[in-house]
Amino acid sequence: MTALRLAFLLLALCAVAAWQVTVIPESLMQMTVGPVLAPAAIVLALCLVAVLYGLSAWRGQQVDLSHADGQQPLPGANTRLLSLLGGGVAFMVLVVPMGFVIPGAVCGMCIARAFDAPFNLKSGLICGAISLVFWVLFARLLGVGLGPALPWWI
Repeated sequence: MTALRLAFLLLALCAVAAWQVTVIPESLMQMTVGPVLAPAAIVLALCLVAVLYGLSAWRGQQVDLSHADGQQPLPGANTRLLSLLGGGVAFMVLVVPMGFVIPGAVCGMCIARAFDAPFNLKSGLICGAISLVFWVLFARLLGVGLGPALPWWI
């Protein structure tokens, strides 16, 4: 993929992100800062970076080092990519029937596997603990509606 194609892909992603910001519902409460401000600011900054990258790619100032010697993908790149994507899909599929912690642990294990960590009990315990800490932090302390931690537990 050339730098110019990557710039066009980034601009397309920015367009999708900008559209997603426009469909965020406004809060019914009177707030100084609504739910749209932070995502809009982030998307605006990313769009600016994508435009600047596109201009420098158009001028030929971006170098694609992926074709240089010694920059070939490591063996098993497709397996690692599928593990990474599979973790996200597993989380999305399992979060409603199984709560937050178990799908979060499975997702974390798949992401760790994508970075060549072993898929074993130790990895599961670490990812489960991280998932539980995130659930406690966001659902209990900050009041974000993540659903139940486990299907049989609040």
